[in-house]
Amino acid sequence: MKRIYIVLAIITSIMLGSCTTNTNKDQTYQCPMKCEGEKTFAKQGSCIICNMALKPIKDNTKTLASADDISDSSIFNLTTKWNTEEGNTIELKELKGKTLVMVMIYTTCKAACPRLVADMRNIEKKLPKENLKNTQFVLISIDPETDTPEKLKAFAIENYMDGEQWTFLQGSVSGVREFANVLAVKYKEISPLDFSHSNIISVFSKEGELVHQQEGLGVNNNETIKKIIETFK
Repeated sequence: MKRIYIVLAIITSIMLGSCTTNTNKDQTYQCPMKCEGEKTFAKQGSCIICNMALKPIKDNTKTLASADDISDSSIFNLTTKWNTEEGNTIELKELKGKTLVMVMIYTTCKAACPRLVADMRNIEKKLPKENLKNTQFVLISIDPETDTPEKLKAFAIENYMDGEQWTFLQGSVSGVREFANVLAVKYKEISPLDFSHSNIISVFSKEGELVHQQEGLGVNNNETIKKIIETFK
């Protein structure tokens, strides 16, 4: 069963404390990532699964007030700095305006990551040409200490992913961990240059909202293609 997680609005609101009493009896709260589905709570506090702060349901909306606004569930609320393969420093909000197809990999991987890279290229190949100019394929390293911008650039060239539609990102260790938690991607260092990790490709709308996740390696990507195309309507 596929699980789609709603992206956290403001990561800095993460709380580890216990619930406090709600003074508004009519107000209910919910995990912004809906870890427990549609379950709601009468008290403020933090989700027992992801530890993120529960949000008032009335504020947990995807409605945009204007073209310049982003919803509480947009990844563009995150302020982490990232280095690109071109040596530039950006925030995720600078990718706003394009549909994002994102995956977390590391360049020294010899097993799953080459297949994830192949899956990303296969998605690119299947997209109608008129949609490609409005799509950005983003690969984020889970090994930022090894994957420098220079190594990411070399990897991009080696894998024929050096076009404008491809972006590789290196962040801080904490920034990578934070973003992995938002995507529900799990990874663990097994030994130097070797990690175990989830195999998830995520699709975000041009406003930075998660609309689809593809799990597994070499899986049928027809639904992913469909969801990407729907973001242009």
